[in-house]
Amino acid sequence: MGGYESACHLMGWYPPWWDGRIFGKPIRAWVAGKNSETTRDIVQQKLFGNVLKSGVKRFDGTGLVMGECVGEITWKRGTPDLADTIKVKSRFGGWSTVGLKSYEQGRGTFEGTERELIWFDEEPPVEAYSEALIRTMTTQGIVMMTFTPLEGMSDTVLQFLPDGIEGLK
Repeated sequence: MGGYESACHLMGWYPPWWDGRIFGKPIRAWVAGKNSETTRDIVQQKLFGNVLKSGVKRFDGTGLVMGECVGEITWKRGTPDLADTIKVKSRFGGWSTVGLKSYEQGRGTFEGTERELIWFDEEPPVEAYSEALIRTMTTQGIVMMTFTPLEGMSDTVLQFLPDGIEGLK
């Protein structure tokens, strides 16, 4: 779900039945996973497909983002085949930008700039979630999370209860 909705927003292509948020312009997005490897192997692969290394390193176009919409790719250092930022052609004209992040980079990696969309794959630390809310505040953006609360009533999960831990009493 998170990958599909992220792809729709990045490309500006929405199914006819879509009654959710439509940005109507290219967006700035972040997608994130627990660590660099899971961000590459799960989030990046779902959105963009497999990495092809013959000639110029690129994606094979088998992900949720259509191959013809993938533009310039900047690759991260330190984790083989993990993209840092990817330009995605928007049907609204211009290019959406998506940055790939991981929770292991810490809260600081989520500071600084406005975003229209942030997708967390797996439960983020509450500090990263709080930063994401701030980054989307001025854009009226959205923060999505796809996870099973395997860590129980964590600080992140408690954010969704009306009174936090008090709501459990």
